[in-house]
Amino acid sequence: MKFFYQILYYFQKRGFEVCRRIAERLGIRARVVRTSFIYLTFFTLGFGFTLYLFLAFWLKIKDLVHTKRTSVFDL
Repeated sequence: MKFFYQILYYFQKRGFEVCRRIAERLGIRARVVRTSFIYLTFFTLGFGFTLYLFLAFWLKIKDLVHTKRTSVFDL
């Protein structure tokens, strides 16, 4: 059981934070977004998981492209 909690903590600490970012954007709780992804995955036989991975990839690329620079010389 301890191993399970270590894995859970690892993914919570270093996860993609897709649900949290979507929840902040929509102004709702992250728990609601997480459960909706879970239900979507069960009802559509994996589409929710695919959508989650796509959003994680997209947010990662967006973060890499849209970095805030303090001056022109930071390029």
